Amino acid sequence: MSVSVLWMIAGVALCIMEFIIPTAFVELTMGLSAIAVALLTPVIPHLGLQVVLWLALSVLLNILLQRFLPKTRSRVIEDSKEAKTLTEILPGQTGRVIYEGNSWQARCEDEEIAIAPHQKVYVVRRQGTTLIVMPEQALRF
Repeated sequence: MSVSVLWMIAGVALCIMEFIIPTAFVELTMGLSAIAVALLTPVIPHLGLQVVLWLALSVLLNILLQRFLPKTRSRVIEDSKEAKTLTEILPGQTGRVIYEGNSWQARCEDEEIAIAPHQKVYVVRRQGTTLIVMPEQALRF
């Protein structure tokens, strides 16, 4: 079996794996790079240079495709939902709230507001495993 066929098999396998186990385009870029190297093996017969080219193309494609990923890991919650503070949330710090029956780490959207324990708050979004909340009295007009 020729080296170009092996590069092609590896490239196709990596592209298929991206659909099975999504990795934010990493496997896809590595697969596309392997396919490109497979096409260039007649021009670059040395295996060491092929590996360096594959790595360089993978990194370059990965950097170029990063713009398609979301910039923030914050998830907006469509309808603000109610929660209740379990602990005090100091300005700019985190505390605990009870939300949908579970205890969550929470931080106030306005980093200058402190929220006392056992207060009704509204969840405005989620950032990783931390809920971003606003106290009920801050939302009243």
